[in-house]
Amino acid sequence: MTELWQLGALDIASAIRKGETSSREVLDALLARVDAVNGDLNAIVKLIGDEASAAATAADLAVADGDELGPLHGVPISVKENIDIAGFPTTQGVPAFAELVAPMDAPVVERMRAAGAYPFARTNMPDFGLRVHTDSSLHGLTRNPWRSDVTAGGSSGGEGSALASGMSPLGLGNDIGGSLRNPAHCNGITSIKPTTGVIPRASSLPPEDTQITGQLMLSEGVMARHVADVRAGFLAVAGEHYRDPISIAADLREPQPGRPLRVAVLADPPGGRTNPGIAQAIGSTADALAGAGHHVEAASPPTYLRAVELWFLVLGADINVARPFLEPFIGADGKRFLDLTREGVTDPTLDQWSLMFAERHGVARDWSAFFQEWDVLLSPTWAMPAFAHGADIESADGARAAIETIRPVLPANLLGLPAAVVPAAVVDGLPVGAQFTAARFRDLTALAAAQAVEDLVGVFTPIAPVPATMQEA
Repeated sequence: MTELWQLGALDIASAIRKGETSSREVLDALLARVDAVNGDLNAIVKLIGDEASAAATAADLAVADGDELGPLHGVPISVKENIDIAGFPTTQGVPAFAELVAPMDAPVVERMRAAGAYPFARTNMPDFGLRVHTDSSLHGLTRNPWRSDVTAGGSSGGEGSALASGMSPLGLGNDIGGSLRNPAHCNGITSIKPTTGVIPRASSLPPEDTQITGQLMLSEGVMARHVADVRAGFLAVAGEHYRDPISIAADLREPQPGRPLRVAVLADPPGGRTNPGIAQAIGSTADALAGAGHHVEAASPPTYLRAVELWFLVLGADINVARPFLEPFIGADGKRFLDLTREGVTDPTLDQWSLMFAERHGVARDWSAFFQEWDVLLSPTWAMPAFAHGADIESADGARAAIETIRPVLPANLLGLPAAVVPAAVVDGLPVGAQFTAARFRDLTALAAAQAVEDLVGVFTPIAPVPATMQEA
């Protein structure tokens, strides 16, 4: 018998709508699951008790009264700790912000409520989201439910671990360097980094205004165990919002029904090593899609590697501008990661900075032309499996290896493209995420490709956490 905590978000909403269960019963089941497994994972760092309870009661009354119900009516959701929830701290993972209470919801939370969902839990993240490994100076280390000695990814690692272990059916995170997709790969779940601007982002807490790379490369997004749930959440929160001046009301076209997808495959991305098992898994995914009738060939944008390099150069320089603000608040491990990844790197001059953004435009043109021929680019999400806790700060080599590992997620951030991740295989006991990058505003095409893979290989989670029997870093 399937337990309530094992259900996906749309299945929960359907069961509530039909009277087969109640929002209160779902909330109680999730809270029991948190009590059972979060001690092993430290993915959820705060429960929103009284407010979530009141929301569940209101949701059940709406059903009883025959009110019009949203697509996610009665579904409890989890929210990363750098997204505002009115009346609760937006901690950014650091002790100094532990009591920094947001006066209003972020647009994505506001829209989730409008769709009928409500927050019940806050999830862990690294300090200011500036690592691809989730270890917060405020809340500590989050563990991966597949194996306790490896990373849950970051920076939305708390979300990834909570979703994979069944503590939440749907979550909200964000992504400037794979932070929605890194945890999807590490934890065996699904997510999408949307086209920049399609999902609005805003905070009522300082700093309210983001730097140029944030405006171009940072996106809010949705995470879940099922592609259909990610799609439903994505559609619920997408669209322009007055609080985000760069948000847009985009024409998000569906792929043409019945037409096979044109899939370009890059199983071994340039710029570093790729684990042979991961490359093989992506190749097998491509073969499965071809067997299902899709048009599949090996192909890559000609400026793939330069897109990876430019992400590192422009974001790194922008982070260095922010360092004086971050320095008093960020923990020692976060500082070390920033220092190690910039070791030996010279910040660009103003002239070089300007020319890099001109070059970015040229790279974007190349990718736009590429997607005239192809619907999606299939690649690994990470070139390597989830690494050991703290491996990214052991040395400069470890930090560089982390950046090398995540290189497949970086072009989508640099260029503002949508990229969906879906689990495609398990290699050496750890999940492997297949990533589908698409042209701007073809977010639903990326999700359709992810759905095609899920239809072929199934859903890998929720899972029970592996006991902490190994020595952890």
